[in-house]
Amino acid sequence: MPTLTTPSRIADILKEWNITEECSGVSTGSKWSRGEGETIMSHSPVDGALIGTVRGASRIEYDQSITTAQKGFEEWRMWPAPRRGEVVRQIGEELRAHKAALGKLVSYEMGKSYQEGLGEVQEMIDICDFAVGLSRQLHGLTMHSERPEHRMYEQWHALGLVGIITAFNFPVAVWSWNTALAWVAGDVCIWKPSEKTPLCSVVCQHITAEVFKRNSVPEGVSVIMNGGREVGEWLANDARIPLVSATGSTRMGKAVGAALGQRLGRALLELGGNNAIIVSEKADLDIALRAALFGAVGTAGQRCTTTRRLIIHESVYETFKQKLVKAYSQLHIGDPLDENNHVGPLIDQLAVDLYNKALNEAHRQGGTSLVEGGVLTGAGYESGCYVKPAIIEAEPAMHIVQEETFAPILYLLRYTGDVTNAIAIQNNVKQGLSSSIMTTDMREAERFLSVAGSDCGIANVNIGTSGAEIGGAFGGEKETGGGRESGSDAWKAYMRRQTNTINYGKSLPLAQGIKFDI
Repeated sequence: MPTLTTPSRIADILKEWNITEECSGVSTGSKWSRGEGETIMSHSPVDGALIGTVRGASRIEYDQSITTAQKGFEEWRMWPAPRRGEVVRQIGEELRAHKAALGKLVSYEMGKSYQEGLGEVQEMIDICDFAVGLSRQLHGLTMHSERPEHRMYEQWHALGLVGIITAFNFPVAVWSWNTALAWVAGDVCIWKPSEKTPLCSVVCQHITAEVFKRNSVPEGVSVIMNGGREVGEWLANDARIPLVSATGSTRMGKAVGAALGQRLGRALLELGGNNAIIVSEKADLDIALRAALFGAVGTAGQRCTTTRRLIIHESVYETFKQKLVKAYSQLHIGDPLDENNHVGPLIDQLAVDLYNKALNEAHRQGGTSLVEGGVLTGAGYESGCYVKPAIIEAEPAMHIVQEETFAPILYLLRYTGDVTNAIAIQNNVKQGLSSSIMTTDMREAERFLSVAGSDCGIANVNIGTSGAEIGGAFGGEKETGGGRESGSDAWKAYMRRQTNTINYGKSLPLAQGIKFDI
């Protein structure tokens, strides 16, 4: 393997954890394997530079790591939950100390703006804080028994090994959403990161290992397993892993779900989104504009919650369209580490190809460009991954509008009549993740949030589709997968429920009054 020169802009970050240009991406905590599987080359979409290479797991290393995780679980599950929470608290403190460095790495390896990189690390900190409090609130219920001198209650136990498959667009936050909850629940975690952002996972494991070492956490509680598609297939088909949480495309999620269903494992799936903002005739158009702009172009359209459709009432359509086109003309596209820029690159050339294909298809199906798309070239755009955010006037029934394209393409759709017509347009897609309505009318807002309103897992009023807080459960319906991560009672997915009945009397009455005397 030739010696590589790490770009100077992140050399100091990798040096902090003694990460070389060629490193292993297989670890059970403080111990690192050689990484004898697939070798992954991490290129930055920012400038096309080769950051380094990460060696993935072989099947032998995978099985050895799972065995270590099983042993670690036997000890870790016996720790009191508040003690596990204290470990997670310390991880949050380490993330605070390294927020700038990790945020910069996320920005450079993935391509999102530095501000969004910092925001992603802040999400990790926030979920650690949430999990610390949760470690003292893993409540069950008590119930009255119909039988005399009996008591009933339920409790929650650690589930076991949790497999985590994450996508490139949030290379660290989604891992933390799962691990913070799973760890306080008493589980151990096996992480298969995206092949497109492997160095982020290596740094996260180093941060975690430092805290675990100080607290004598057993080996195997945090496992990372870089590699290609086969590693995800190993996790999905492994009966030793009762739960697999997978984030990515609907196609990937269907494959994972089928494998888990075959062995009756649990699936927590966070898949595609085709999110819409309804702009009512009674909307505050200035607020709606800000929401639509960030929702559509933030992370260069590479969020599962990205706004892909604007459903605008005919009475404000032309006015809002003009405001939006003007705002797009003021966007700065370029190096995401330059905080003067609003939009960074797409993740790789494949993403650019899919962007171009979607634009061509939208035009073929009758769409009209309001803001022309295209690939940017010249100084500062040498990676070939920078594209122009595009706006296309379209019809709801167009096939391309029904699909998710992971790129900054926004479709403008017109609706007439009352808000029920807009809701029908919004719901008439296969995905069901995030949705918003912009209105100052209480009746419209409540209709949107009612059982006859949005069919998405997330429904917002006067905020955009993107930028969820960790306090609420995150996830969607239909082809989005149905899973829930992060806040609220999402912790229950990582535990097993047990109902207990205790007889403290001297007889054995049966339920439902059944008599069985001998």
